[in-house]
Amino acid sequence: MNLAQFLAGRLVKGIIVLFAIAILNFLLIRAAPGDPAQVLAGEAGAADAQLLEQLRARFGLDQPFLTQLWIYLKGYLTFDLGFSYRQQQPVLNLIMERLPATLLLTGAAFLVSLVVGTAMGALAARRAGKWSDSLITTLALMFYATPLFWVALMSQIVFALKLGLVPNVGYETIGANYTGLARALDIGQHLVLPALTLGLFFTALYARMMRASMLEVAGADFVKTARAKGVSQARVWRRHVARNAILPVVTLAGLQAGQLVGGAVLTETVFAWPGIGRLMFDALVQRDYSVLLGVFFVSSAMVVCFNIATDLVYRIVDPRIEANA
Repeated sequence: MNLAQFLAGRLVKGIIVLFAIAILNFLLIRAAPGDPAQVLAGEAGAADAQLLEQLRARFGLDQPFLTQLWIYLKGYLTFDLGFSYRQQQPVLNLIMERLPATLLLTGAAFLVSLVVGTAMGALAARRAGKWSDSLITTLALMFYATPLFWVALMSQIVFALKLGLVPNVGYETIGANYTGLARALDIGQHLVLPALTLGLFFTALYARMMRASMLEVAGADFVKTARAKGVSQARVWRRHVARNAILPVVTLAGLQAGQLVGGAVLTETVFAWPGIGRLMFDALVQRDYSVLLGVFFVSSAMVVCFNIATDLVYRIVDPRIEANA
């Protein structure tokens, strides 16, 4: 199977998965109590039956269930994610405004956690049984067990409010009107705390996985053969142990990459980061179901893309893996 056939097969499977997820999301949202009409009528202070009927007719909530489902799916086929009755603009526009901020946050957290986690795990495996191994293992356990919201709040208090090293909230400095490199540096400073906070948990996962995988590979027969042939220890660990041990880490990273979007909801809320996680939280509070469904769909599409990218990375890391496996 060549690369084009492999990608085509993965894309077809991904479309089927997205279609099933879209239906499931619609059913779950419709099963929730209340509706947008009741929320708007309650805020207007005139929740009479006539107003509720007018609002339901305006938002299409008076249509039969299957008709609503068909309109919902037909819109997705044409990339029409609906209209936000709270924001008074198309859902797709809202998501596209927020998506770059979320991609920046999750991408930075993913890279930091993957690089730092694999490096910590490799160092712990090389020095297994020594004090550095115990220190790294203890730190990884602490990172894994510490609640994300507590880390977010404590990092704000210590590094932003007490030490003043980095900004505590926001995407960029309001009113500064930076441009070019100055704006990029300003955004980078605001990115430090959210990215490190979001990536801390995954750093611990990758460190523990890399350490265990390297210790397992280090006892394999082909590694013993390489040592018997006089290959240097550095080359054995780099070319034979680490290259084979990283495959489980790549698998885990591909699966966990999609979860970063879910973790970004809490992180974006605490740090006031204007991403789709914050948008989803606000839509949930306001019962803006069109926005919720749109964010769910885009998040699912991102997970599917991450999984396809993981399969491609597998082919690069280990060409022995068949594309149709």
